Amino acid sequence: MTGKQKQPSLIQAKKEAEQLRKLIRTHDRKYYVENQPEITDQEYDRLVKSLKNLETAFPSIVSDDSPTQRIGDRPLEGFTQARHRELMLSLDNTYSADELREFDARVKKFFKGESVNYVAELKFDGVSVSLVYEKGRFIRGVTRGDGEQGDDITANLKTIRAIPLSLPESEEGSRIPFMEIRGEVYMPRAAFEALNRQREKTGEQVFANPRNASAGSLKQLDSRITAQRRLDLFCYGFGAVEGRRFDTHHEALDFLKKAGFRVNAHARKCRDIEEAIAYCNEWESKRKKLDYDIDGMVIKVDSTDQRSRLGVTAKSPRFAISYKFPAERAETQLLDIEVNVGRTGTLTPVAVLKPVFLAGTTVSRASLHNEDEIRRKDVQIGDWVLIEKAGEIIPQVIEVIKHKRDAKAGPFRMPLRCPVCGGPVSRDPEEVALRCESLTCPAQLKERVVHFAQRDAMDIEGLGDSLAQQLVDSRLVKSCADIYSLTKGKLLALERMGEKSAENLLKGIEVSKNRGLSRLFFALGIRHVGQTGAQALARHFGSMEKVVSASLEELKEIPQVGPVMAGSIRQFFESALNKTVLERLKEAGVRTREAGVHPVSGRLAGKVIVFTGELAGFSRSRAEELIRHHGGGVSSVVTKKTNLVVVGDSPGSKYEKAKRLGVDIINEAEFKKLIGQ
Repeated sequence: MTGKQKQPSLIQAKKEAEQLRKLIRTHDRKYYVENQPEITDQEYDRLVKSLKNLETAFPSIVSDDSPTQRIGDRPLEGFTQARHRELMLSLDNTYSADELREFDARVKKFFKGESVNYVAELKFDGVSVSLVYEKGRFIRGVTRGDGEQGDDITANLKTIRAIPLSLPESEEGSRIPFMEIRGEVYMPRAAFEALNRQREKTGEQVFANPRNASAGSLKQLDSRITAQRRLDLFCYGFGAVEGRRFDTHHEALDFLKKAGFRVNAHARKCRDIEEAIAYCNEWESKRKKLDYDIDGMVIKVDSTDQRSRLGVTAKSPRFAISYKFPAERAETQLLDIEVNVGRTGTLTPVAVLKPVFLAGTTVSRASLHNEDEIRRKDVQIGDWVLIEKAGEIIPQVIEVIKHKRDAKAGPFRMPLRCPVCGGPVSRDPEEVALRCESLTCPAQLKERVVHFAQRDAMDIEGLGDSLAQQLVDSRLVKSCADIYSLTKGKLLALERMGEKSAENLLKGIEVSKNRGLSRLFFALGIRHVGQTGAQALARHFGSMEKVVSASLEELKEIPQVGPVMAGSIRQFFESALNKTVLERLKEAGVRTREAGVHPVSGRLAGKVIVFTGELAGFSRSRAEELIRHHGGGVSSVVTKKTNLVVVGDSPGSKYEKAKRLGVDIINEAEFKKLIGQ
């Protein structure tokens, strides 16, 4: 005898590993979902270590849903896009009890006498995500994105212990073929404060609020960093579901709870809108007692049938609405008015305030919007003013407290020349804003760099205000194309730039090259071109080169591009300087073509098509791509405006609704003929 423990056989190891996984999942649920831990952290760590030892000795028994696989061993190169099976829409906002009553009146008018019950829930101030499960196994996690598709952040979501990687076979959820579960990722206040303390110690920029910290954590390419951020999640509903129907939203929440998902305990079923309003008022006064941030309430129709009949608009569901709590206000003194220059040359007056604590942060500056607004509110330097945070994020001056005005105060005048470059300023008769006319203005360049790198554009992690300012001041960046010429040596010469930070930034810059054409269009900061316009340009033309050469008339043919936007696009691409920047971006390897975009055939032009059930010959995303290729549009809901419903195996409620509305229905074989296959 050597005294060594005999190694188990493969069969024994597999059986023991499964028992350990089951035990760890149980304790994860007890700790992260039910908040009732049954063992100490040390005992939990011993279970995980035992499982890791077994999986190391027998690599063939490792499974994707094992608790040991929550954290990746290497960073991703970038995020891919994933499509939602059912649209993930944002909610319309209301700001008063009367607006909630108007919502109730619209709902009741639709049902002509039917009673309507509501569910009132807390509105978490975090990041919305969709969790996709197939037969009880977590296979994908996606951000909301544009509502149709978002970033696949599965690796980062797996680090959140409140998200089960697989459901026990005894749970009903494990038997459902497919389900999209919608939830909100957030960072508890204690975790947020600890993270900012750590970032201060290492000289990194602190996060403005827990929501920003959550969003930044979910966008990390290295899930090991995300795992350190102590994110959490509440599940609040479903997207697409196959093989299970819920009669009410309340029933769906109960199901999620029993299936092992973390559901907020404060959702309440309300008999009518007045009961819902009373519940909103109740939470407005006690929200600060929570260990996470909420910025309002969500009111939802409870009946699934009534929800289905109400349907959705292009941007939001008709069966739910968000009630935002009134913004907190504070009184302080306006010490000065500075004028900032934005990325498009706009001169914006900013109030310099005596610091005051408001809605979780100390505020020392607030927007005054423009010269007309200053005159309308009669704002003068030295005044005492009332400020609030719009959406609890952006501080604004609401009004002047006139009885406190100092006799020495006087009216403010906007400058006649740019305060940054000294160039001339002008005002378009159609607008209220003054603009700097100098194309070489450093202030515009700094803001253009920040816009280029922001999350909805090229999403370059770590390239924010302070670094952009340094890059411009040091003349390392004279246009956005220069970002791709940065080297480690150049970055290390900057103030407070460490080796690790430089490496991470360069990694983020490299990854951004593959963001896609629509993101690049938006990043360029073309006046009047927002995200929707950028997406429309990318889909229609498919390449930067085609947009550059497009005529004004060709641009105006795109439904989402009006005459003003078309003129702005044409003006931008007629600039030799801008063309040079585009060429340099292309030479640096930035993608200037939209993947999968082909010339539109027009075979399905103007038709809105809905899929239901499983297709045998196509993935859902490929089928939708073919629809767009032939000029059609894809929707996830059946309405009177739907032209065609394509039915696969095991169709859902969309099939029944299409029959009810008299919408044309075809099978997969007929669909193939329709597209010429």
